Amino acid sequence: MIDILNYNPKSLAPKLDAILSRTTDFSPEQEAATREIVATVREKGDEAVLAYTKEFDRVDLQAADLRVPESEIEAAHHQADPNLLSVIEAAAANIRRFHEAQKRTSWFIEDGDGVILGKRVVPIERVALLIPGASAPLFSTLLMAAIPAQIAGVPYICVATPPQPDGRVHPAVLAAAHAIGITNVYKIFGAQAISALAYGTESIPRVDKLVGPGNPYVQIAKKLVFGTVDIDMVAGPSEIVVVADETAQAKHIAGDLLSQAEHGSGFESAVCITPSAKLAEEVAKEVAAQAADLSSKEAIQKALDRFGAVVVVKDIPEGIDLANRIAPEHIELIIADPWAHLESVKHAGAVFMGPASSEPVGDYYAGTNHILPTAGAARFASSVGVDTFEKTISIVHYTEKRLKKTAGHIITLAEAEGLDAHANAIRQRL
Repeated sequence: MIDILNYNPKSLAPKLDAILSRTTDFSPEQEAATREIVATVREKGDEAVLAYTKEFDRVDLQAADLRVPESEIEAAHHQADPNLLSVIEAAAANIRRFHEAQKRTSWFIEDGDGVILGKRVVPIERVALLIPGASAPLFSTLLMAAIPAQIAGVPYICVATPPQPDGRVHPAVLAAAHAIGITNVYKIFGAQAISALAYGTESIPRVDKLVGPGNPYVQIAKKLVFGTVDIDMVAGPSEIVVVADETAQAKHIAGDLLSQAEHGSGFESAVCITPSAKLAEEVAKEVAAQAADLSSKEAIQKALDRFGAVVVVKDIPEGIDLANRIAPEHIELIIADPWAHLESVKHAGAVFMGPASSEPVGDYYAGTNHILPTAGAARFASSVGVDTFEKTISIVHYTEKRLKKTAGHIITLAEAEGLDAHANAIRQRL
């Protein structure tokens, strides 16, 4: 079910080498197909969006159907299971509380002679949130994307999510949208949605930024439109690394590994790293036993065959070093004193500390964001947060007194770069 590997940093097992080499590269065929979709939607607008929705989602819509009526969103909320709504609202409150702490403020400094310099923090004006729904209604992702955008003060927020076979958006997604005050929902997804949102169509307004996960075609399309709009990241399949010692329970580790392997692409990565050979054997047995009872066991097996492993290392520091090399979306530290080792973790989208901090706690409820960098991108990227939906504008207020003092320096620098017009602009003020 899951392989046990011995770690030798000088001679990696082929499977561990594959795990360390995971990227978000896509096949030439996927890239070519996506490029054609993006270009066609840009040229033909609604006509192309509707045609691709019929082809890929097998739903025949009209342009007037693309935006979900607010009455339908409200009805989904009223018809939803009250217990589910209560839990969604509790999770939303946790997410809001965590993200409120991230809110930045504009700042200014006085630099003498009446000079004022600063940065204004302003929200991005128009954002689209990408909420997958092909395999499951990911309303939790809606909360994770929308709430930080609301805290940032984004004036226009819309949601793009795929239609079900009956042509409607999953009611749980609509109920969650209503619960947090989202009213602009479009039943579009895939590369066609990315192009429509980036360039605009007759029925779909263009936005300034795209945020959220999706399949490879969504991610390729995001890369293609970047520059016309901003994007949060290019995300790949889910990943988890559990660093564990002999204090950990194998059933906990196995459950957490399986939780990330079940998403369905077959390319998820689930790795346990431990210095205990005994624990490694127990984890492997638990993975097999627990997977047998899960509805997603076939998808799990495909993922574990490719990127699943229990790796036996010399000690916890070596294990954390290996985890940093993987730079995964999620790291769990199920060890005796996780806080003593936290500073050693340099590359992770999120870190879960101790045996009670199961990764799904962060996926749904703790309040931290679950839209995280994958495929090694944690070496340079961060989770979605309030700052994802903000930009800063530099402010310069110079005075005549300071300009007279520094004009010669500015002119010297401009002329040294061969930019005479820059120097001339300063001379005109002397």
